[in-house]
Amino acid sequence: MNPLRHVFSAAAVASLAATALVPAHAQGVIKIGEINSYKAQPAFLEPYKKGMELAVDEINAAGGVNGKKIELISRDDNANPGDAVRVAEELVSREKVDLLAGTFLSNTGLAVTDFAKQKKFFFLAGEPLTDKITWQGGNQYTFRLRPGTYMQAAMLVPEAAKLKKKRWAVVYPNYEYGQSAVAAFKNLLKAAQPDVEFVAEQATPLGKVDAGSVVQALADAKPDAIFNVLFGADLSKFVREGNTRGLFKDREVVSVLTGEPEYMDPLKDEAPNGWIVTGYPWYGITTPEHKKFEQAYQAKFKDYPRLGSVVGYSMIKSAAAGIAKAKSTDTDKLVAAFKGLQVDTPFGKITYRPEDHQSTMGAYVGRTKNEGGKGVMVNYVYLDGADAKYQPPVEELKKSRAND
Repeated sequence: MNPLRHVFSAAAVASLAATALVPAHAQGVIKIGEINSYKAQPAFLEPYKKGMELAVDEINAAGGVNGKKIELISRDDNANPGDAVRVAEELVSREKVDLLAGTFLSNTGLAVTDFAKQKKFFFLAGEPLTDKITWQGGNQYTFRLRPGTYMQAAMLVPEAAKLKKKRWAVVYPNYEYGQSAVAAFKNLLKAAQPDVEFVAEQATPLGKVDAGSVVQALADAKPDAIFNVLFGADLSKFVREGNTRGLFKDREVVSVLTGEPEYMDPLKDEAPNGWIVTGYPWYGITTPEHKKFEQAYQAKFKDYPRLGSVVGYSMIKSAAAGIAKAKSTDTDKLVAAFKGLQVDTPFGKITYRPEDHQSTMGAYVGRTKNEGGKGVMVNYVYLDGADAKYQPPVEELKKSRAND
């Protein structure tokens, strides 16, 4: 045996082993730091995480972004704004992520929005719906994917106005999202129907609704219609108690989010009939882009997608598209790239509006139906968030973002 050849072979093996042990970031990985309330809101966020995973797999299988693979580093914020800021700091300082993304609850989303502003660091808010994310509290470093409370209220109000009901009651979780949704709905409905009256208001602690007393208070007010903003376990308790006490009998209900399978499916045979809702009728969307997404999701997870799946998937696809356009993960270059950025999603092409950093992702609006002991959406239509009637006037936007 040639001893020199033996030494060379050993050295080559050692070199290969050393290369394999080099940390991922040293090999050129793009790190996305993702923050969310996984323990507190699993119904939405477990499918959301799967959507993110599918997007990362697709992007990396296609060669990554700018020649680099995507790496997702997730942290739980315990549904607490203080914890959200703490883990954001950890992701930026210790994990050296290239951008921040995620959040579900509006209060945690606002906390990370403010962190992004203070640290001058890019943040893509996937889910939090308060208008303050992109409008009153918007800043140049924060962009948002989902249609916010104003947009969803603006999509529901034309249907609410057609009901010609004068006496309305509202019920909502008493934190930023619920307050923002009710404020938008009241203002828009009053503009569309000046004689409307709001005769009862039930603001409940998030995750701790006393459904019996809430339903009784609403029934006592004898409203013609109800605007509901509850979701998750609070929604299930409200629906069960409302069905038991006859609250919904001969009474119209308009409801944000209820048509999402995350919240509709758990209701099973208690699912209400005839509510006007925003949601996600995945079983009936036949567009090519959605069918492609649905098939890929089903193949990977052996399960059907929820709205969270679409949000997680579209958020990661948006981040990748922004980085590709910027040819960099530099914050200022990302901000510039995201202004007017177009992204292909399961709902079609969306654009991140330059004037307020809000994406034009829309929502499905339809009626609920209890079909064989399972809640579904019927008579639904997709309303495109790019339609100006679902956005506040540009001058109002500029005024609300005057401090940006």
